[in-house]
Amino acid sequence: MSSLLLAPTLLRQLPPAAKLAVVAAQSRHLGEDMLGVDDPADRARIVIGGIDGSKLVQNENMRPPPSTDIADIEKDVAACVAELRAAHPEIAALLFECTMFPMVTPAIRRLTGLPIYDTATLYRMTFAAVA
Repeated sequence: MSSLLLAPTLLRQLPPAAKLAVVAAQSRHLGEDMLGVDDPADRARIVIGGIDGSKLVQNENMRPPPSTDIADIEKDVAACVAELRAAHPEIAALLFECTMFPMVTPAIRRLTGLPIYDTATLYRMTFAAVA
C-alpha cells in the first residue's frame, strides 16, 4: 500500500488555494501518473520533493543495506520540507511517500506545525475500517 493513495482525498480536504507537498526518498522515481490525480488544476496543487542523494538513499542502494541513523533521515527530510515551503509557501499539508519516513513524522510535524500523512496513516485508516 502506498501513501500516495491518500493524495486525491487530501487535496479535497485542503482549501482551493492550498498545496500538498509529497516528499519521497527518490523523487525522480515518482511520476505524475502515480498520484491518482487527473484534473490539471488539482495536479498543479501538488509539489514533489525528495531526499535524492541522501544517506538513506545511498544506504538503501547497497546490498545488504546498512542501517541509517534516524537523525540523518530527519535532517534530510527537514531540509527537503524547508526547501519546498520556501518555494511554495501555500503548502498546507505534507504527504510522506517513503516507508522509512514515519520514524521522523512526529519530529517534522513539531518542526513545521503542518499536518503530515504517511504510510502509517494509511495503515491505521485501513485497519480501523475492517476491525
